Amino acid sequence: MAMASTPSPSRDINPWLVAVAVMSSTFMEVLDTTVVNVSLPHIAGDLSASTDEATWTLTSYLVANAIILPMTGWLASTFGRKRLLTASVIGFTTASFFCGLAPSLPFLIIFRIIQGACGGGLQPLSQAILLEAFPPEKRGQAMAFWALGIVVAPMLGPVAGGWLTDNYSWRWVFYINIPIGILAIILTQLFVFDPSYLRKKSSGIDYWGIGLLVLGIGSLQIMLDKGQEEDWFGSHFIITLAVLAVVGLTGLIIRELKTDHPIIDLSVFRYRTYAIGTALMTGVGFVLYGSTVLLPLLMQVLLGYTATHAGVTNLPRGMASFMAMPVIGYLTSKVDSRKLLGAGVILSAIAMFRLSRLSLAAGAGDFWWPLMLQGSALALIFVPLTTVTNDPIPKEKLGAATSIFNLMRNIGASIGISVVETLQYRKQQTHINILGSHVNPANQVAQQMTEGLRRAFMANGSDAATATKQAQAAIWGMLQRQAAMLSYNEVFLFLAGMFLLMFPFILFMRRPKGGGPVMAH
Repeated sequence: MAMASTPSPSRDINPWLVAVAVMSSTFMEVLDTTVVNVSLPHIAGDLSASTDEATWTLTSYLVANAIILPMTGWLASTFGRKRLLTASVIGFTTASFFCGLAPSLPFLIIFRIIQGACGGGLQPLSQAILLEAFPPEKRGQAMAFWALGIVVAPMLGPVAGGWLTDNYSWRWVFYINIPIGILAIILTQLFVFDPSYLRKKSSGIDYWGIGLLVLGIGSLQIMLDKGQEEDWFGSHFIITLAVLAVVGLTGLIIRELKTDHPIIDLSVFRYRTYAIGTALMTGVGFVLYGSTVLLPLLMQVLLGYTATHAGVTNLPRGMASFMAMPVIGYLTSKVDSRKLLGAGVILSAIAMFRLSRLSLAAGAGDFWWPLMLQGSALALIFVPLTTVTNDPIPKEKLGAATSIFNLMRNIGASIGISVVETLQYRKQQTHINILGSHVNPANQVAQQMTEGLRRAFMANGSDAATATKQAQAAIWGMLQRQAAMLSYNEVFLFLAGMFLLMFPFILFMRRPKGGGPVMAH
């Protein structure tokens, strides 16, 4: 009887209170996907481990997160959405506390796995709750608020992590979650209730589905995370993971289409707009996270920025998204969301094109306008895309739909990071070979530059033989930096092309019922 009476209070609760309750925990969880990155050298040094070993603190979190994400809809219908949300926040907060206390790397990795598993359900749960709490005409505003956490948190992560690590300790990267988690638990208990149609189901557990999910998603995530480090398919480890991922995911799809009680409800892909929107979100995750990783590398490796300086230089993107999302959320009830989405894709392509024109002489100001443009464009993409994609889904299937939607964004992000890192490295090697072929005795310009440098080193006190070696090393260093810059330019141009390829798919999406000019009238 108690379960039946809980939905009623939700009708009298201001939906913005519900939004604050669910997004406080979601923002914390998304922030943790990037906040640890800049602390890795400190973690490695403090726990007597190598930096490569310390990266397992990232990989373990992402793997556990990715495995739980698609199961969230099934877990919510089995245990209740509010109960699952509360348990997830409690587990995440507790795991954060023990991560901060970690006396060794294995201890830290174990609790990062628990942290990732508990946090995996927070994104789809918060999205489903927000879509239900707001009326259809205000779903754009709800998704704008949701997208603020999803888009801005990963951008703030490196800045927050760097500041906490530099001023306190890497352990505070985890301790900071504790007060936020306690607040989220209190707000959830006060303002979040299960809807009447979502009742606990006493159905059988699909153990085969769970096993295949762990095998497929886990293998894929580890392969993507460690691929570049292990030289991809030159490594037996990566080949084994690739085979396991294909077997696991293929078996999972076949199993979930045939079983009576699937842990992942693939029937949501019958809705054309949802299927297209999920594919587009995969592409957006690819480009967004790929560029988010690429820019700090360019700034720190080539331009000599510190981690904090690089983080601050990237802030305009987050600021622009923060300012634009409430406006876009309002516009979704006035303008066809597909038009906003199309504008966002075009502007994102322009921003990537602008970044592809940078040189080694670029200053912080040269990043400002492309990043502001990209941040505004991301608001035009995330808010309409989440609104349009989930619009045709019945309420009882929203949990399953948002789980898969968020999973595909995360998989797109992992693929994007792996692809851009590999492309940048291999393009750099190609340009080193091309540029190096011009540094030879027959090239007068190269010889004049080498001779000028040799004389400069001799003027500083070096003997002729030493000065010659120093001049050659200086030429080699300049060649490497120019090759790296050209490789970054080509990868940004590739990302611009990725955005342009998304545009035609928008034309096949249906107008959302809950927004646009028709519903406004």
